[in-house]
Order: sequence, then structure tokens, then C-alpha cells
Amino acid sequence: MEIEGYLKKDYITNLVKQDKREDARKFDEHRKILVDNDYVKDKAPGSCFVQLGKTKVLAGISIAVGEPFSDRPNDGVMSTSTELRPMASPRFESGPPNDESIEIARVIDRGIREAGAIDTKKLLIEDNLVWIVFIDIHVLDHDGNLIDAGGIAAMSALLNTRLPKYEDGKIIYGEYSGKLPINCVPIPCTTAKIGKNLLVDPSLNEEYAMDARLTVATTDIINAMQKGGTGSFNEEEIMACVDAAFEQGNKIRKMLSTD
Repeated sequence: MEIEGYLKKDYITNLVKQDKREDARKFDEHRKILVDNDYVKDKAPGSCFVQLGKTKVLAGISIAVGEPFSDRPNDGVMSTSTELRPMASPRFESGPPNDESIEIARVIDRGIREAGAIDTKKLLIEDNLVWIVFIDIHVLDHDGNLIDAGGIAAMSALLNTRLPKYEDGKIIYGEYSGKLPINCVPIPCTTAKIGKNLLVDPSLNEEYAMDARLTVATTDIINAMQKGGTGSFNEEEIMACVDAAFEQGNKIRKMLSTD
């Protein structure tokens, strides 16, 4: 952690001990969320721009035709990637995916995949050919909690994704056969532990100070969980994170349009 991070860690830790957050939020409160669907409508069959506080991400969906996995011959395929653009943070560099971008993509992917959000059995085109759904998440401005911001953007983009027409062995670009089949809407909620306190939706400064984090993706059940950081959670703290995830997930789902 750079010197700035150490200074911010002390500041945030002392603030939290006083039951305060630097942006005056309650400990169980997300920052303001803005959702803008079809952000690049002419360039992608599905997209969504999400601003979570000052964190900004853009999720774009692309669709291709290909072969299914050998162990799931009748199911379509989903793939998730995250790009940490240098414009988003001084510590992001151009080049191949690093450990941080891979982890973000995997946590977001797991929440969507384990929930069965996409009805992959409806993505079969013909024998040995299926639709392949690529979720590309671009971080445009990093002020903490990229998992929640990216997960919300990805899910909202999927809800509004259109499947292209496929005729005579070819994709007909610009024409669509209907929407991507969606079964449910999993939403990730990340809680940071700072000392003995739990803070929903940590900002970047709070991430500098956190001992650990727990991301819980929910629908009407728990779909996936992922811990990060070197600290630990006891059973009571885990249940508090789960309760917060259900509460916040229900609020955020109401914000996501399927027009």
C-alpha cells in the first residue's frame, strides 16, 4: 500500500471508531446508484453504465455463435471479463488482465452463473452450435467497490440484451430475434470489515482501511459468497452481511428496468 493509503487507513479507522463515515452514510447504506441502460446502443446488443458514488463502470454485452462445452452440449456459454482502464486510477496500467481484474470478473461471473440468471438451455441454435454471451466490464473511474458496481451493470445490461437473428448459418447484425432469456436477477452486495464494524459498499478510502470484505450475491436465496482480505468474519458477522445483501439486493432490483 502506498503512503497515501496508510494515511487514509488511519483516518478512516479512527472515523469508523466514532461510528461515522466520511460521506455521512449509515454503515448499512449503499452510495447513490445511477443506472443508464443501452449506453452504447448502436455498438452492442446490450449495455449499461452504472455510477456508484464516484465509481463508474460500463458493461457491454456481445453475442457470438460457437460450440458448447463438451460436458454441456445443449447449453449456451457465458464469459465475463473486466478491464481496469488507466484513466480510472493512477495504479491501473495497460496490458493483460492482472490479479485484481481477474478476481473482480470471477466474483461477478460466479454470482450470475450460480444463480442461473441466463437460461442457457434456450441458447441452443442447432446441433453443436449455441449462442455465446460475453460480458465485458470496463472500469472508468475507481472510487471503491468495483464488484458491486460491475455486477449491477452486468446484470442490468443482460436484462436489456437482444439476441440477433441467425439465418442460413449467419448472424444478421442489426436485426434481432428477441431478448436474452433471463431467469432471475442476482445482485452482489459487498460489506467491508474495519475493526469490529461492518460497512456496506466501501469507498476506496474505506477499502484502504478494511481488514476483510465479504461479497454476497442474492436473488430470493444466497447464490454465491466470496471473501477478500486477510481478516476474518465470525458467524454473527457473516449473517449480518447476508441480511444486508438481501435488503440491498431487493432495493437495487427495483431500479433495474427491462424496457
